[in-house]
Order: sequence, then structure tokens, then C-alpha cells
Amino acid sequence: MFTGIVEEIGTVVSVEPWETDSRLTLRGPVVAPGTAPGASIAVDGVCLTVTAVEPDGTFTADVMPETLRRSTLGDLTPGDRVNLERAVRADGRLDGHLVQGHVDGVATLVSRDPGERWDDLVLELPEQLARYVAEKGSVAVAGTSLTVTTVAGSRFGISLIPTTLQATTLGALTPGDRVNIEVDVMAKYVERLLGVAADQDGGRS
Repeated sequence: MFTGIVEEIGTVVSVEPWETDSRLTLRGPVVAPGTAPGASIAVDGVCLTVTAVEPDGTFTADVMPETLRRSTLGDLTPGDRVNLERAVRADGRLDGHLVQGHVDGVATLVSRDPGERWDDLVLELPEQLARYVAEKGSVAVAGTSLTVTTVAGSRFGISLIPTTLQATTLGALTPGDRVNIEVDVMAKYVERLLGVAADQDGGRS
């Protein structure tokens, strides 16, 4: 489990593609020390299991076919920058929102409107995910916990404060860039429960 509070911007060191999956090596001098194989680190919002950690601040993780299909990790190349966050401790503060690291899909940046000290961004979601995004609700964009400012069809807006602009990769996004999206898990559970209840009621009628 994560909070969507990015700890550092890491760098992709290498990508080893296999037949259907791949292996990533990333440099994260903040998150790597003290991390052991088997631990979880969110890479641009995708929960990955650490398979090896080196003294130079790099770590390795395997990326499965489902993750490559559903996220932007399959697009990564050496030198790319990524948001990194270690799994939250049970006794830690939940400063963002509950983020599972289970990316639902990819959104595309439509526009960016710089403000005096902040930027307003509009992103477009796949239609099947749009129903889970609500104004003033939470969404994880490239692993960053953000509040939705506007919703219009399959598009939604977010505002980036100076800290987010500086401490995450979102500060460098340009229109057309793709980012991983995880919608609020509560919305998905509510929809599932309502659907089950409706099916059960229909069976009794």
C-alpha cells in the first residue's frame, strides 16, 4: 500500500526485455538504501517487487506482461525519470490517499496552463475509467496523489502546487505525454457491490 506522496525522482538505468516481460534496473538513492529483495516500491505508480538492491543505490524489479499492457512501464528507456515511493509503514502518516499501486490504465495530457505559482493540467482517460473520477475526489497520476479539480466527460483537471512541480516528474509533462492512472479504489468497490446487489435482487424478482 502507498500514499501517493513521491519520495524522489529516480532514473532508469537499464531495461532488459524478455519474450513477454521485462526487467528494470533503476537508480533511487533515497528509496534503495535499507530496502531488501521482496519489498515493494511504486515506480510511476506501479507497485513492483524488488528483486535485487546494489550498494550504488540501484535496484532491480521484474515487470509482468499485464503491467506492460496496462501501464507506461513498457515505454521506459535508459535515462528516463520516474516517480518512486516505498510502501507505507503501518505506523506512518497517510498524507496522500490510499494507493494500491495497481494501475488501472493510461491517461494522456491534453493541455497545460501555467499559473503564477502552479499549473493547471487537463488529462483524458479511457472512457471505461472516466466514471470512477469525481470532482474533489482523489486520483493517482504517475503515482502522485492529487485532487481532481474538474470533470468533463472523459477529461479531468488537476492543479500542481510548486512542491509537486519540483518533486515529481509531473513538472516536466508536455501535451501528448502518457501517464499511469489509478482511480480511487473505493469507487470500484462501490460499483462492484451495487452490481452484485442488483443481480441478487433481480434473481429474487
